[in-house]
Amino acid sequence: MKSRCFWLQVSVLAVLALASLPMVQAQNAAPKRKVRIAVLDFDYATVATSSAAVFGTSVDVGKGIADLLVTDLVKDGTYSIIERKMLDKILAEQNFSNSDRADPNSAAKIGRLLGVDAMLVGSITQFGNDNKQQGAGGGGGGFGHFGVGGFSHKSSKAVVGLSARLVNIDTGEILGVAEGKGESKREGLSLTGGGGGWNGWGGGGVNFGSSDFQQTIIGEAVKQATDGLALQVIADAGAISTRTISITGIVAAVDKGTVILNIGSRAGLKVGDQLNVERVTREIKDPATGHVIRRLSSTIGTVTVSDVDEQSAVCTIVTGAGYKEGDIVKTVTQ
Repeated sequence: MKSRCFWLQVSVLAVLALASLPMVQAQNAAPKRKVRIAVLDFDYATVATSSAAVFGTSVDVGKGIADLLVTDLVKDGTYSIIERKMLDKILAEQNFSNSDRADPNSAAKIGRLLGVDAMLVGSITQFGNDNKQQGAGGGGGGFGHFGVGGFSHKSSKAVVGLSARLVNIDTGEILGVAEGKGESKREGLSLTGGGGGWNGWGGGGVNFGSSDFQQTIIGEAVKQATDGLALQVIADAGAISTRTISITGIVAAVDKGTVILNIGSRAGLKVGDQLNVERVTREIKDPATGHVIRRLSSTIGTVTVSDVDEQSAVCTIVTGAGYKEGDIVKTVTQ
């Protein structure tokens, strides 16, 4: 009898323990997609003179900073970053100018065309040197190998300052701010010295990601400032909401397996989006008014956007066949 009571108690305890566990759903919830952002080239108008003095020519240091920041963010993986080629295409279509780089309203417009959740705009606030010349002279001796007449000693210090903002593309609101600062100091070298013979700034561009550049004094300061900025941008990810966009359009033409739609980037489409293609099979009308109150449809297949402009999109067929002009398309993923 005691044995039976013991096992009954054990069974009750086991049931209670199981009941306390969270319910496991039969199907796992779809993973939340990453926040999607695009990074504009940084505005460098305030440091154009000092940066030109560093390199001896005019260099788009804002593009170099943006490219380096994108590399940091891609490596981290918190954000989904829009490809440079896609960004450049939209910027060219919109006649985007360098003076718009730090403008939240201009950034928001570009962001809506790209279908991102937020845009990152930034400015370079410091870029140059803080060199100090220390010297001694006179006619006395005792200076060793420097000899009579004195000597001088040069200490080169590079300073780079960055500021960035994450912009809501629907409202232009600032969702987060970040700053980065880098300093590097060497004895007896110019700011571009110490980089293993680096001299790559031809054509007005600088590969800030090259190991040779990052070994220079200015390169070390750039890397330090950008890495610090990236950490703060990553920390602000929670302030950005993923946008849910419902997009519906119509097949305008079908040409040799290519499907052309009557909607494009203005509606929120971007390269890589996948859409369902449906065909109306029946229209239900209100008997009293004759107005269509519901359309019944069947799925024909799916297509993927391969090219897009403001008003149209070119798609490749993923599944299905027999597509026709007038078929309805709806987004599957965003």
